Amino acid sequence: MTPNFTYEPVGLSQRGESLPGYRTVSRRARVGTGYTAYARLAEGILSWQLHRGAGLSVPAGQARAVVGSDVVPAFGVGRLRLPAPCRVVWTEEPVDNDHAGGAQRAGFGYGTLPGHPERGEEAFIAVLAPDGAVYFEVFAFSRHANWFFVLGAPVARFCQELVTRRYLATAQRLAR
Repeated sequence: MTPNFTYEPVGLSQRGESLPGYRTVSRRARVGTGYTAYARLAEGILSWQLHRGAGLSVPAGQARAVVGSDVVPAFGVGRLRLPAPCRVVWTEEPVDNDHAGGAQRAGFGYGTLPGHPERGEEAFIAVLAPDGAVYFEVFAFSRHANWFFVLGAPVARFCQELVTRRYLATAQRLAR
């Protein structure tokens, strides 16, 4: 197994691929139009604003998603938060100008580390289509990390859906 990761191979989310036996979530929503909206969304994803806006806590020392950096987003209320240790496995930066032509995408993916309630990977992507439409994509594949979380599967699925909806709403705000 790749050092410290709870699954293998690592990096599949960059290509939108999953592993057999893992639950896959793939959502895409149009959130704006034009390079400016795309650049705002891309920066919001890469600087953890997307996560913070979705209600996840990300340590202040994590200014930007960088390959190899560890982050422990936590979901919950107040001091009752479930930590979810992850490591960034890939990033894509936006092209600096709107004259680059064609479609662009920017974002990152992270994979689960020991202590995360799930095993798998999640990706957050800003897409600028050739027609100028801006999309936010979230792609994840996961399965429960142990028997305890298998017992709580309905709660885990509810929480994953709730956070995904929050990501989508935050992406719309970021692209404005």
